[in-house]
Amino acid sequence: MAQLDQSRAPIYQALEEFQSMRVVPFDVPGHKRGRGNPELEQLLGSKCVNMDVNSMKPLDNLCHPISVIREAEELAAQAFGAAHAFLMVGGTTSSVQSMVLSVVKRGEKIILPRNVHRSVMGALVLCGAIPVYVNPACDHRLGIPLGMSLADVERAIRQNPDAKAVLVNNPTYYGICSDLRSIVKLAHQHGMLCLADEAHGTHFCFSGQLPPSAMEAGADMAALSMHKSGGSLTQSSLLLIGPNVSPGHVRQIINLTQTTSGSYLLLSSLDIARRNLALRGREEFERVIRLAEYAREEINRIGGYYAFSRELINGDSIFDFDVTKLSVNTLDVGLAGIEVYDLLRDEYDIQIEFGDLGNILAYLSIGDRPREVERLVGALSEVRRRFGGAGTDLMKQEYIEPHVAVSPQQAFYDKKRSLPIQETEGKVCSEFVMCYPPGIPILAPGEMITREILDYIQYAKEKGCSMTGPEDPEILNLNVLED
Repeated sequence: MAQLDQSRAPIYQALEEFQSMRVVPFDVPGHKRGRGNPELEQLLGSKCVNMDVNSMKPLDNLCHPISVIREAEELAAQAFGAAHAFLMVGGTTSSVQSMVLSVVKRGEKIILPRNVHRSVMGALVLCGAIPVYVNPACDHRLGIPLGMSLADVERAIRQNPDAKAVLVNNPTYYGICSDLRSIVKLAHQHGMLCLADEAHGTHFCFSGQLPPSAMEAGADMAALSMHKSGGSLTQSSLLLIGPNVSPGHVRQIINLTQTTSGSYLLLSSLDIARRNLALRGREEFERVIRLAEYAREEINRIGGYYAFSRELINGDSIFDFDVTKLSVNTLDVGLAGIEVYDLLRDEYDIQIEFGDLGNILAYLSIGDRPREVERLVGALSEVRRRFGGAGTDLMKQEYIEPHVAVSPQQAFYDKKRSLPIQETEGKVCSEFVMCYPPGIPILAPGEMITREILDYIQYAKEKGCSMTGPEDPEILNLNVLED
């Protein structure tokens, strides 16, 4: 394909042209450019509500794009090195689930790490595929799951030669990357596709100092959270595919669950964010890398905290590291990560991405500046001085190996009953339990409930982790399969 003009933003430009036409709206949305809901216009501004329009011929249709949305997809595909790109308005959850639903169906196997986002498990509930878990290694000092060992992936492939695909986190929330190129090669050698949950790696295309992107590594599909590090509006995402995947089939899968009323605010934000990255991404992410390295140095000088980076690389389960991720272990300060998270927000008006039992993550991207980083460093120093203590009797968030009894779909839909959580040991869970963020299930449907898992859930609740997933919002009860 000839080089496209990345300075174009066809959806945004079509919206601007549409605004100049002064069209009288006898279609949806019902607020009629804000006139029917003045408080909404006051909140969002007239520019925003005027661009909240429905699909029409001049603006194309997300379900079957033939003009400006199609051009925006072609520009995105070229910018990210893909054969085709799909603009997604249901978040990266929608991208990940469309990716999984495109390659496996009921009874078929997919190889994946257990520390996947809940969206992957949700896709398995929907389609009835069978997960084959590659249990990730764990860093015992940090208490975090790592990437997939190549030897473990090869073992899973040889033991399950009928599996259809291998899914890889690229990177994990903490910035850990597996050897994606080798995993892709291994999967292809055995007739399997390789999928990448690249929610936290949108920026990989835009610096030689970062790990290779999924498309660069040869993956067949990749889900990108453009709204995370790419700068688009929340809930907007991209789904990329390589040449071995049929775009027509993927479009059909997407249209099973994605809205037929795609938000043009989200679509135009994807268009503009792609243009921004294509034109300025390399320069911007070089700056972000320098900012993250500076922040790590300053945080590690405080004492007690450990802002980890590429020194963790071991050539296998930590094959590479995303240096823009400001992941910080807090246990030697005597505080759980979630406690530092709460203190930063409540005492210092600093909102970071998440805190788990042992770590925090400050998400750095193109909108961050040195002044804010200085404020974060100063606040962390104050937290240690005012609230820190000895690092004893703190539970580490280590990986708990699941015991899969039945498929996620069977467990989710079979007969179940609700029991007090402390009476569920030895039962099969029929729902999700997770800390959000990061949204990695502690329990997923079909997994055996163990004492270790129950102790972990209780400790996480006591430390203030935001627990989500179960039908009971207080998580005093869990749904389990009937005996």
